[in-house]
Amino acid sequence: MEQICSDCPRRCAAGRGETAVGGVCASPLLPRVIRAAPHYGEEPCISGTRGAGTIFFSGCNLRCVFCQNREISRRSVGRTLSVPELRTLMLRLRDQGVHNIELVTPTHFTRVIAEALDGLELGIPVVWNSSGYESVETLRLLDGLVQVYMPDLKYLNSETAKRYSAAADYPEAATAAIGEMVRQRGAYRLDGDGLLQSGVLIRHLILPGQISESMDVIDYVADTFPQGTVLFSLMSQYTPMPGLERFPELRRTVSAEENGNLIHYLKARHLQDGFWQEVSSVGEESIPLFDGSGLDF
Repeated sequence: MEQICSDCPRRCAAGRGETAVGGVCASPLLPRVIRAAPHYGEEPCISGTRGAGTIFFSGCNLRCVFCQNREISRRSVGRTLSVPELRTLMLRLRDQGVHNIELVTPTHFTRVIAEALDGLELGIPVVWNSSGYESVETLRLLDGLVQVYMPDLKYLNSETAKRYSAAADYPEAATAAIGEMVRQRGAYRLDGDGLLQSGVLIRHLILPGQISESMDVIDYVADTFPQGTVLFSLMSQYTPMPGLERFPELRRTVSAEENGNLIHYLKARHLQDGFWQEVSSVGEESIPLFDGSGLDF
C-alpha cells in the first residue's frame, strides 16, 4: 500500500509505502526506530531521576546543516515497526520505570504513531519531541493522545530558515504548530516532583553569531504566551559537526559571552518558566549512541 503524503508543511505529495521510502523525509509509512532506551539528557522536568523512555526515529522533514543526529536524520535506518510492535515497545519502556514515553523526530510518522497511541493505556505522559516544522491539520490527529509537546522554535527569520534548514516557511509553520499544541494542552502542569505531566515546552538552540535571532525567539514567546502557559528552554549545547565548509559561521561553539547575554535577556523579558544551559553543556558526549538499543524483541 502506498500513500501520497502531504502530512508536513512541505506537502511534497511523494509516494511512501509501508516499507518503501519517499518524500523529503526519505522514509516509509511504517516507523523506523534506531534506539529505544531510558535517556537522561533532557530538561529536568522530562528526564527526572529515572529518565525519559526515549524512542529515536530515523529520517526528518528538515535539512538542518548543523544537525547533530544527521547519521539517522538523513537516512532511513533502524528497525521497521508495525503498529502492534510500536505499542509493545512503548509498554516495555514504561515497565522499565521511566517517567514518560518520549518520541524524538516523530513528525513524518504521525499517522502510524497516532494509531499506536489510540486506546493504549500507558499511565505516564507521552512526550512529542519535534522540530516544530509540522502542519496543524496533522497535529490534530494527536489531540488527546499526546500529553506533552516539546517543539523546537529554531528561527523567526525566513532567510535564516532557508539557509540552515532548507525551509523558508519554517517560522510560519512552527508558530502555527506551537499555537495548536497550546490549544490542545493548555497551560503546563507539573507534578509534586517537578515532572511535566501536561503542556508545551518550547526549545530554542542558540546558534553562534545568531544572537539577534535568539532574541527574536525570546521576544516572540514572551509576547505571545502569558506567564504560566508554556515552559521555555534556552539551549547553548550547539556542537559543530562535520560538513560545515559552506557555513564557516557555524564552525565554532556558542561563546560564554553570547550565552550570558542571552540568559540576561531571557530574565529581562521575565521568561521565568523554564531552563537555560551553561556553555559547559557542549560536546558530542551528549549525542546518544544510535546502536539499536532496546529493539531486541
